[in-house]
Amino acid sequence: MPRATTEKFSRAHQPAAKKKEGKETGSMTNPIFNTARFGQHILKNPATAQKIVDAANLKPTDKVMEVGPGTGNLTVKILEKAKHVTAIEMDPRMAAEVIKRVQGTPEQRKLEVVIGDFVKVDMPYFEVCISNTPYQISSPLIFRLLSHRPLFRVAILMFQREFALRLVARPGTALWSRLSANVQLYAKVDNIINVSRNDFRPPPQVESSVIRLVPIDPPPPVKFEEFDGLNRIIFSRPNKTVRGNFQAKGVMKMLEQNRKTWLAMQEMMDDGKAINVLVDEVLAENEVTENRAAKMDIDDLLKCVVSFP
Repeated sequence: MPRATTEKFSRAHQPAAKKKEGKETGSMTNPIFNTARFGQHILKNPATAQKIVDAANLKPTDKVMEVGPGTGNLTVKILEKAKHVTAIEMDPRMAAEVIKRVQGTPEQRKLEVVIGDFVKVDMPYFEVCISNTPYQISSPLIFRLLSHRPLFRVAILMFQREFALRLVARPGTALWSRLSANVQLYAKVDNIINVSRNDFRPPPQVESSVIRLVPIDPPPPVKFEEFDGLNRIIFSRPNKTVRGNFQAKGVMKMLEQNRKTWLAMQEMMDDGKAINVLVDEVLAENEVTENRAAKMDIDDLLKCVVSFP
């Protein structure tokens, strides 16, 4: 039997309220499970499911982590090719359905189902991640994967199309953003499959896309918190100059407090240089004073973050 590990659930996981007559139609709800409760949409098109699994180029020795298996339409296809699958599912009823689908088959020994919130559960060792991602955990899933060690080989992830396009956006395009820069610092990202809303049950309000995420190995020697801190400032108004964003209300005060904290932790003396002077020197040194975040690439951003003492 595949193993199922249970977690405690909050009130959000209690049975949903009974449907009021006339308020919903059968076409808008899953006939077996209340998928809307967890923001899930079950992938029903077998051809699309096969494309997603094929995109992972699975090996017979691979250990796969699947996030949000739903009723197992992707899971059964992954099990055909991989050595082992750990499926993390929040809805106990769906987890039971996944287990039921492989009972009595050779694949049942290759499957472990973990019941719980992906954001909170311990991740297993894995080489490949595949996910039809619940929309509300799109960003947490991406950054939890990128911070995981040891590095995995590849992740094949389905997201709302707008989110996916922001992940793959390039400098100078309308969708280039803090999210794009933060993800592309650590991984190569490609949009590989566009998925119609009609491939799901119930159909979501938006179209979806599948992306391929390959971690950069070794990862760049920069702290994510520092890189993201810089991006928070300069992407706050991406079409304004970098210097203009640093001069926004409250920014210099925050930087001064952070600098004092850092000096204290390093047991170093303050040289007395004003924070605005220090910022201007760093921006001028990297020739980005009049640049705009909307057009700065990863190298531009990295030069800035490593120049700050």
